Amino acid sequence: QVQLMESGGGSVQAGGSLTLACVVSGLPDSRKCMAWFRQAPGKEREGVAGIYTGGPNRYYDDSVKDRFTISVDKFKNTAYLQMNRVKAEDAGMYYCAAIPMYCRDRDWHLVPRYEYWGQGTQVTVSS
Repeated sequence: QVQLMESGGGSVQAGGSLTLACVVSGLPDSRKCMAWFRQAPGKEREGVAGIYTGGPNRYYDDSVKDRFTISVDKFKNTAYLQMNRVKAEDAGMYYCAAIPMYCRDRDWHLVPRYEYWGQGTQVTVSS
């Protein structure tokens, strides 16, 4: 049974930092495309960062480029999202997603690309 478990959400002041973690279990293929998605109330779920665990490729939405960093610890089967200079518009539920395949430029940020999802962790931004 594949499980993705996010943690690290909470309240952060605008301009501050937060690190999210996603532990993956039950997924035998060590090479996978993983991504972080964000969903604000009343809005669609959107991809903010993606990473292919089998290579150097990383992907970022323009809204988080140069502020967020996605990384993976393959030994711990954990993906991270380091969020710096957080803005009010970064608030929402953050979901981790995975598929045991390579990432693709054209759809790493799309919900249907991913087979497995976590339950989400909430990020609140205060001014």
